[in-house]
Formats: sequence, structure tokens, C-alpha cells
Amino acid sequence: MKGRAITYHPEELAWIEARKDLPRAELHRLFRAFWQRDDVSQANLTALCKRRGWMTGRTGHFHKGQVSHNKGKPMPPEVRAKVMATAFKPGHRPANHRGPGHERIDSKDGYVVMIVDERNPWNGHATRPVHKHRYLWERQHGPVPEGHVLKCLDGDKTNCDPANWQAIPQGMLPRLNGRWSGLKYDDAPAELKPAVMAVAKLDHAARVARKRRA
Repeated sequence: MKGRAITYHPEELAWIEARKDLPRAELHRLFRAFWQRDDVSQANLTALCKRRGWMTGRTGHFHKGQVSHNKGKPMPPEVRAKVMATAFKPGHRPANHRGPGHERIDSKDGYVVMIVDERNPWNGHATRPVHKHRYLWERQHGPVPEGHVLKCLDGDKTNCDPANWQAIPQGMLPRLNGRWSGLKYDDAPAELKPAVMAVAKLDHAARVARKRRA
């Protein structure tokens, strides 16, 4: 059951509107003392101001150039003791720290992602994430040629041995995905994979040759 509606006299409303910029706790304290209205709680007064659109104009955010209320004030010893008890100590590493050498499996594509001790060109961090198979392959063979991608030969993307990866033209991917032959390279038995790769290479080379003659 709802409570009784609170009635305000016009003089009270005018008094509140004239002081709408005050913090609500202070406005409530002054209102009760001046008008002897013990039946009006701070929540009642705040709701009234919202209904009437009498806002304080404060956002609760610090504005540019605004000085904090505690600037220059020392932290009370009892507060500092509580804070320091749970504060990070010098040299502390968080539990989720991932330094050079850390590896994980990308949940999206199944590749191994490794953290290497190289500057990240995008954010300036001292380390950066790389696809392990590509990183190791390029260290042995140099950059992947333009227009090429690395193809996993045994179907196990977590096998990052450079010998298990081969740079192929990107245009070969539809053929290896079984778009024309109906047999996907990754689904083929291990003994048939070399044959599927060879057929895809021949088909791709023939298509490139036809385009050149056209």
C-alpha cells in the first residue's frame, strides 16, 4: 500500500526552487529547520525536485581545472594502513601477466599465439603477440611473399614447425577448400594430402596461364 501524498504550500515550493542548486542533503536540512516539516524526507525532497526539473547543475564529474577537495591533504594513518595492506608491492606482477614466450590457442581460428620480446608497433609496448607458425616460418624463410598465405600441411595448426607450413598463392585456397573437387585438403587422409595439394597447384597454375593468354 502506497503512503500518503505529501502536500507542499506554494511558499514552500518557491523557497525550494530558489535554493535548487544546493546539495540535496543540505537543502533537506535547511528546509526541515525553516519550515518545521519533519514529515518530508530527503528522498521526498529529491523526488520533488526531479519532478519539477529543479536540477543542481552538477554532473558528479571533475571539470578541467577543478581542484580536488583533498588536494594537498595527507592521507590519515589509519586509512593509509588499510590501503597499503592490499596495495601492489614494487616489482609485483599481476596473475594475468603474459610475458615473452607465453602461448595460447586462439579460440577463433585455432592458431597458436605467442608473445615475443619485440616492440609492438601499434601501441609501443615492449612485447607483441604473433602467430607462432608464421613467426617461426619467417625467421627461417623470410617474409611471406605478397599474395601468398601459409598453409598447414598436416592439418594440425598447433604444429608450428616451419617444415609443417608451406607458402601458397592465396588463389589456391578455394581449391584446397574443396570448392571444385569436393574434397577438402584438411579432411583428406594423410596419405592423400600430397596428391590434393599437387592437383590444386596444377589447377591454379593452369588458371593463371589462361588469364595471361586472355
